Amino acid sequence: MSTVRNQPTTGLSKSFFGHPRMLADLFSVELWERFSFYGMQALLLYYMIYTVQDGGLGFEEATAAGLVGAYGGGVYLSTILGAWIADRLLGSEKVLFYSAILIMFGHIALAALPGVAGLTVGLVLVGVGSGGLKANASSLVGTLYAPGDERRDAGFSIFYMGINVGALLGPLLTNLVWASYGFHLGFGLAALGMAIGLVQYSTTRKNLPAAAHTVENPLPRAQYRRWAVIGAAGVAAVILAIVTGLLNAGSLANVMAYAAIAATIAYFAVILSSSKVSPVERRRVYSFIPLFVASAAFWSLFQQQFTVVALYSESRLDRMIFGWEMPPGMVQSINPIFIILFAGVFAAVWTKLGSRQPSSPVKFGLGLVVMGIAFLAFIPFSGGGPNSTPLLALAGILLLFTWAELFLSPIGLSVATKLAPEAFRTQTVALFFLSISLGTTVSGILAGYYSADNEVPYFSFSGITAIVLGAALMAAAPAIRKLMSGVR
Repeated sequence: MSTVRNQPTTGLSKSFFGHPRMLADLFSVELWERFSFYGMQALLLYYMIYTVQDGGLGFEEATAAGLVGAYGGGVYLSTILGAWIADRLLGSEKVLFYSAILIMFGHIALAALPGVAGLTVGLVLVGVGSGGLKANASSLVGTLYAPGDERRDAGFSIFYMGINVGALLGPLLTNLVWASYGFHLGFGLAALGMAIGLVQYSTTRKNLPAAAHTVENPLPRAQYRRWAVIGAAGVAAVILAIVTGLLNAGSLANVMAYAAIAATIAYFAVILSSSKVSPVERRRVYSFIPLFVASAAFWSLFQQQFTVVALYSESRLDRMIFGWEMPPGMVQSINPIFIILFAGVFAAVWTKLGSRQPSSPVKFGLGLVVMGIAFLAFIPFSGGGPNSTPLLALAGILLLFTWAELFLSPIGLSVATKLAPEAFRTQTVALFFLSISLGTTVSGILAGYYSADNEVPYFSFSGITAIVLGAALMAAAPAIRKLMSGVR
């Protein structure tokens, strides 16, 4: 098998902390995209549930939480579309560039258009654009490393640390703008951040290797019309479902979950049945299935930062700091702070251990166990009234969220590129994002069962389930590694 696509170009010859120089440019554009995305998402739930008099839309909390989960799931589900366009039509680099433009216009719509119309147009544009950018940015990082390069996991951890600088700054600044000037200017700041990222990427995109522009599995021109008809039919079906009321605010989360499950089954079936996939590649795809399930379970808990934790922060958390009340959305910046502090530590540990580091299935299992412990850590504070939970206590819980995330998320991106068949490189990365789509959608559904009256059973069930799943995955790790056929 040729490895030309992994060979660096002149533009990649300089080192960035021992990694290809272009790694810095890729996480820089992701930094600004994450600034805009998380800056917007930190306001989103509150924009929905606050009254019209307070600048919001007046949604019920359960409906708003379900919509936030469904929207997050939709973002990751749209990575499938972005990956397909990259692998069949345009290549990863062009899809990333055009997706960034869509994201910028989506934030502008949220800032400029009032009411539900602005919310709908803005979220659709940001969702589709973010999906296109996510899978392709990660895929481009994968092109910087040759097969067997032990720096790959560490490189993805550094990439993850870089983009979390944006995830830290976005909620901090948009919350300050919201507190002083209202929701719409907060969304406007998110648009400005994406515009900066777009300009920055335009000046560095020429330095990417030739593989970034490669269309891995070109769609024959004779099939263009067929796929255009399929796409138009899909859009028409969605419009019809909305018009008839089949798809509405109350049903969206369940519909998104079913769509994610259907897409998962279809994608695995297409890849496993393709004649372009060798027997070794097929075994590796089978090994990815339990990792997919573990990832979906993990994200169904982790993404409750934007639903359960957001509601908890607004009503239960003591947010007073030296006489100043911190806006509730700023809690969203705690996890990125810990990511920035610890991603380098995790990357250094994996680099130091080299071939002795735990395998990817074991890392996934550890991520689930730590995530379960984080949910159990809520129990001592359950049943308290307003302002009853110290900010330091929630910070400690979110530290456990962070450690769990670092065991699983950057490793998931890395293992997806390692297990990917040559003809489905970007689309296999999209499968990992599809697990996040399913988990994120489920997080919104689960949030509907949370209330101040049932905190102990809610946190207990969630935490124990995650720990059991993590332990089972670690027990199955030797069998999974055998299927991985030499990939760790």
